Amino acid sequence: MNIPPKQFIETLVQKQLITQEEGDKYEMESLNKNLPIYDYLLVYGKLKKSDILKSQAELLHVPFVDINTIAVSPEALAFISESIARKYIILPYSYDSKTDSIYVATAHPLDFSLNDFLEKKTNKRIILSLGNKEDIIKSINMVYIHGLSPEVKEALAEVSGYNTDNTSEQITTIVKEAPIAKIVNTILEFAMKGRASDIHIEPQEDKTRIRYRIDGVLQEKLTLPRSIHDSLASRIKILSQMKIDERRIPQDGRFSFKVGNEEVDLRVSSLPTVHGEKIVMRILKKTGGLPMLHELGLRGTQYKDLEEAILKPYGIILVTGPTGSGKTTTLYSILTKLNKPSVNIVTLEDPVEYEIVGINQVQINPQAGLTFGAGLRSFLRQDPNIILVGEIRDKETAQLAIQAALTGHLVFSTLHTNDAATAIPRLIDLGAEPFLISSVLNASVAQRISRTVCPHCKEQYEPVETIKENIKSILGPLLPAKYQTSPIMLSRGKGCVECNFSGYLGRIAIFEVLKITPIINKMILQQASAREIEAQAKKDSLIIMKQDGYLKALEGITSLEEVLRVAEV
Repeated sequence: MNIPPKQFIETLVQKQLITQEEGDKYEMESLNKNLPIYDYLLVYGKLKKSDILKSQAELLHVPFVDINTIAVSPEALAFISESIARKYIILPYSYDSKTDSIYVATAHPLDFSLNDFLEKKTNKRIILSLGNKEDIIKSINMVYIHGLSPEVKEALAEVSGYNTDNTSEQITTIVKEAPIAKIVNTILEFAMKGRASDIHIEPQEDKTRIRYRIDGVLQEKLTLPRSIHDSLASRIKILSQMKIDERRIPQDGRFSFKVGNEEVDLRVSSLPTVHGEKIVMRILKKTGGLPMLHELGLRGTQYKDLEEAILKPYGIILVTGPTGSGKTTTLYSILTKLNKPSVNIVTLEDPVEYEIVGINQVQINPQAGLTFGAGLRSFLRQDPNIILVGEIRDKETAQLAIQAALTGHLVFSTLHTNDAATAIPRLIDLGAEPFLISSVLNASVAQRISRTVCPHCKEQYEPVETIKENIKSILGPLLPAKYQTSPIMLSRGKGCVECNFSGYLGRIAIFEVLKITPIINKMILQQASAREIEAQAKKDSLIIMKQDGYLKALEGITSLEEVLRVAEV
């Protein structure tokens, strides 16, 4: 599989991946080390692995596959055993039923004896694709563990005789069969073992893909044959007590699932798409408890300012951020801290995500007339001390929340804004009077969730000069004193089995806690802009989200890339 070094260098230069001078240097160094040019670049070069391998595949006229970015088909895995995959360092990743072909990733795509051996073994057409050897080894360790292949083959046999126009009785019979049930169980078990918060089951024209949201990022982990999608969706709908013969409108449901000692609630949503029903399952843990405030990532002046705000007898505390930024978890942690026998706490949520002992939780039901506004009005007759309103969405809810705070209640709620200061103009936009806001607002908190660097494969490195300058300019006087004399060091994960080779394991929140001082109260009355309020708050020691993230990156808790991904607003 040798490609003349000059030809390979020419290709990289033509693609403008390297300069001719760099190419000549790489060619000399590869000769000195007695390595093929592409192997040398993979180990010592600064190019992306995918760019090197793509160029190599083009020159060899073979397909290229990036194993890290594709979902492996259990159908393909079923044809080649784990022992063969390990022996020859290959990974079957896709099966095309139309051409009866299996696509196999290997570092040696021109190995014709391997091709012949696999074709005899599987009785299928084999197409060898060029992949990175290390990635193939990592993927073999991951995909064969799931053991989905036998169930998928069995399920295919069970449902192959049916079409998508089945009666509900036929579907019910199919989905109660063991193979489909096993597939659903395996999908759920992997989600729990992989620390996923959501499962997406998405029908496409020729396949069904399964994606998991792990540490806040969607990852495609699996593809299933399109032919079993309807049975899969129906099985989940039966578990969730949804109507299986209704596929034209969205539906909601929920059910519980247990693996070992761990039990979870699954909140299920179905959505009709052009290729069938998409199913999304949100995983809500019943066991494990809620994190304490300091465990979320609050510390120092931020923790002190928020604690002062929540210990006041009345007022409003707002938590802001986009969907999935951990607002509900922060509010639940606060309520857990305030939850005592002497205090009456009532919550109005959409939906109730975690059940907390000793707190009266109500789920809104718009069809029955139980909206945030209607619920909040009735709450005031329930003699509460503390009220949680899931979200302030409209003028009525905003005004009722302010009235509740004015009459001596401590009110918590959420808003969808980018930062803490913007919550104030947003309340005014919703029809709240500035003089009332200034009377009752205790604090506004903004937050995002950032993945934490995997402790098992963490390594330190010194960033380039431009990044160091950026850190110094963002943090300013907040930059720890030790970095005046010692070099700035950051952390990253190399990737290991523990973190599924992502370099990240677990999550932490980055915060911005806007304390309402007398000066900011005056600015609210004058209807100052969010930027003016933020500028004043910075003078009063406000730490903005980006700064909090940078400080956590300097401590090695998260990476700078993660902070910029979630907090760059």
